[in-house]
Amino acid sequence: MNSDVLVSRQGGLLRVTVNRPAQRNALSRAVLARLREAFEEHRDDELALAVLSGAGDLSFAAGGDLRDLEEVRTPEQAHALFDLGNGALQAIRTFSVPVVAALNGIALGGGAELAVACDVRIAAAHARIGFVQGTLNIPTAWGGGSDLIAILGPSRGLELLCSARVLSAPEAHAAGLLEAVAPEGEAFAAFVERFLAPWTRQRPQVMRAFKWQAAARKLGVPRPRIDPRDRELFATAWCHAEHWEAAKSILSKEARK
Repeated sequence: MNSDVLVSRQGGLLRVTVNRPAQRNALSRAVLARLREAFEEHRDDELALAVLSGAGDLSFAAGGDLRDLEEVRTPEQAHALFDLGNGALQAIRTFSVPVVAALNGIALGGGAELAVACDVRIAAAHARIGFVQGTLNIPTAWGGGSDLIAILGPSRGLELLCSARVLSAPEAHAAGLLEAVAPEGEAFAAFVERFLAPWTRQRPQVMRAFKWQAAARKLGVPRPRIDPRDRELFATAWCHAEHWEAAKSILSKEARK
């Protein structure tokens, strides 16, 4: 196992952590490959939610690992790097259940792309996020620019890409790039658990349906009048014993009123 990426399961919750705090959790080629493996290896029916974060309290992922990527010089090598990074992020985008990015610190460049590949982003009060690729005279490499524009819209997304501004957590929240920011003084780990608490009460079959609905729109899947996948996921959840147990409980409460 590559210790640069830690993977653990707690019931229906998958935790994936980039574990390179001394390198500010920079994304090397080995880390990208392991991230893809982590999300492709865990797709069983008992899983309901995944959380992606970085080790320590300074960096979620401070971009690509420039020492490692310095070796990438030829067009063929650049193509391979694009495919590697995009494959890792695509495994997150198409993961079977929602993925929450918990930004424990800075997310820059490729790290910002990693964050927006996830379905939801929350952050520590001191976190920052910026699409700073333009300062290296390169565009976003792994589909993150398209993800950003899908979240913020063409004008606002393009402004962030072109300006290379680094947003504070409150600024990113106000812009709609973050769903929640930990209040000052609250330990980030405690905030993450508090944010996730209602999510963890949802059943896996329901979370798979929610993820499909969100991911299909984000990935630009055309929406027909009746979406066959939506139809099948609904029928699976409706016929599941847990649905009927919940319905029976509600009916019992109403009968006692």
